[in-house]
Order: sequence, then C-alpha cells, then structure tokens
Amino acid sequence: MPLDPLSQAAVGAVVPQATMKRPELLRLTLVGALAGMAPDLDVLIRSDSDPLLFLEFHRQFTHSLLFIPLGSLLCALVFSRLFARGIPFLTVWLAAFLGYATHGLLDACTTYGTLLLWPFSDVRIAWNNIAVIDPLFTLPLLFAIVWGLVRRSTWAPRIGLAWALTYLCLGLLQHNRAAAVGESLAVERGHEGVAVSAKPTLGNVLLWKVIYRHEGRFWVDAVRVGLDTRVYPGGSIAQFNAGADLPWLDSASQQARDLERFRWFSSDYLAMDTDNPLLVVDMRYSLLPNEIKGLWGIEFDPEADAAAHVRYRAQRSADAERARRLWAMLKGADAPD
Repeated sequence: MPLDPLSQAAVGAVVPQATMKRPELLRLTLVGALAGMAPDLDVLIRSDSDPLLFLEFHRQFTHSLLFIPLGSLLCALVFSRLFARGIPFLTVWLAAFLGYATHGLLDACTTYGTLLLWPFSDVRIAWNNIAVIDPLFTLPLLFAIVWGLVRRSTWAPRIGLAWALTYLCLGLLQHNRAAAVGESLAVERGHEGVAVSAKPTLGNVLLWKVIYRHEGRFWVDAVRVGLDTRVYPGGSIAQFNAGADLPWLDSASQQARDLERFRWFSSDYLAMDTDNPLLVVDMRYSLLPNEIKGLWGIEFDPEADAAAHVRYRAQRSADAERARRLWAMLKGADAPD
C-alpha cells in the first residue's frame, strides 16, 4: 500500500520550489517531484515464487533516512542527463535531495509502517496521522505548485507547504482524539492497560479505525471525531494462535517461516479469517473501520511440501451496502444494518 504517488510527487516538488528561487524553477520542480516518487521503485522487488518478498522490501532501504544522500545522488545523475542539462549539478542534486528526503517521512505519517532507521532497526515506524490517499491534503498542494510556476513565485508553494504541515498536525490531533476514545471504550469494558491503535480511513481524518488487544482478543470499533464524537461499535475476534489454529503446521517448513515474516510485517495483529480457516489476516486493515474482516492475509495449504510458500490474498471487494455504511459513518449518521 504505497502512499498516493501524486501526493509524494506534490510534496517532493513543493519543498525545492519553495526554497530554490532560480530561473530553472520548472525543471527543478520536476526534479523534486520525480525524486519524491523515486523511493517507491522498491515495488519492483518482488518474486513470483515468494509472495511476501514485496512486503519485506517495500518501504525498506530506499525509504531509510540513511539512504537519502545516495538515493538523491542517483536521481540527480539520471535527471541531469535527461532534462536538467545546463543546470549546475550541485543544484540538481540539492533539488533531488529535498524531494527525496520528504518521501520516507511522509510515508511514516501513514499506517503502513516505514523502516526509517534501516539498517539499524527493523521497526516499522507509523505515526498514523494521514491516510494513504487524502484529497484534502494533496489538491491544495497541487494548486499551490501550479500557481507558483505560473507566477514564478516562491510564496504560493510556501503557503502550500504550510498547508501540508498544518494538515499533518491536524491528523495527529485527530489521531490522539480517536485513540483517547478507544481507551475510554476499553475502560468501559473493564479492559485496563491496553495499547490502543487508531488509524484513519481512506481519504479523511474524521473517521478512524480503533483496535486494541486484551486477553487474547482484538476489539475493533469505528470512531468519528468531528465537532462531536460518535462511536460505531464493531466486535471482537480471537488473536491468532498457531498451535490452536494451525496445529498441523511444521515449524521447520517454509510456510512457518512465512508466518513469522507476516507476523513481523503486521506487528502481530493476526487473526484467522472469519470465513476461511486457512487464511491468517492482518486485523489492522478492513474495508469498514468497525469490521471484523481483514483486508489481506496469507493462506496456508496443509498439503503443501516443506519448501512451498504461503499464498498472499487480498479481500478488497466492496459492495453498495458497505459503501452506504461507510458514507453514513463519515457523515456521523446512523449506519444501516
């Protein structure tokens, strides 16, 4: 789940545009935009035989803070030959550096997790203050970039940059509000001392998925935090237990190793799918924020040989009923049953 490429390009473009007042502004803006998207080339690291390889390498070394100087240098070398001829190489590299540096930090604002501290840490950092696609974040930024190019001014992109930072701060405030509601729900249920995770739904910072663990179960709710607060109760599901849920799984098999890889990726938010007894899902994501239905997971095969990998499965089929329920939640209305 990469962040919307348009958002990455916009943020990558606006930083050099707002700080580098030069006659080559258009080309330097393009350098920043392309460098801002470049780290996501790691999606090309994948394997037909190993479906989890892309999970391990997406948002890994290309997104690390340590890789920014090298990644931006590679971008500058390519761009200076393609369309930035005549511009001093140091200037091209600076624009690429500013654009590239925004990528990992912006990704870390989403829920997917980014290895900003690679290779020193394999912790997937996720600040959970913006969705992977949010038009209210991106469209004003694009308008500011275009206006700055038309007027050849740094003021419009600076306003756009200020808007982006303000929106990210708003997302952080909303995240804290949603998490606080989740903590209150846990206390009401007699679940003390739990760690609550709050994640924004697609395209907004109003409606959040709230999830926490307590005594071997995940509890899921949707929370809308606007001028007032509304809770859409979800339910609970047992946390995945390999011994009980997949008792036949050989701990020395490739499927068992794949399970541990998926456990790391999902921060151990694992449960069995409610419809498929061989599918282990990541409970952090669902089509509806209060739904006990993982958006993706890994499927096991009891008949597979020891060297066989699991299968990666996505469950993204939306329907009209789900769309109506989601729209009602966004408006703060009663969600239809």
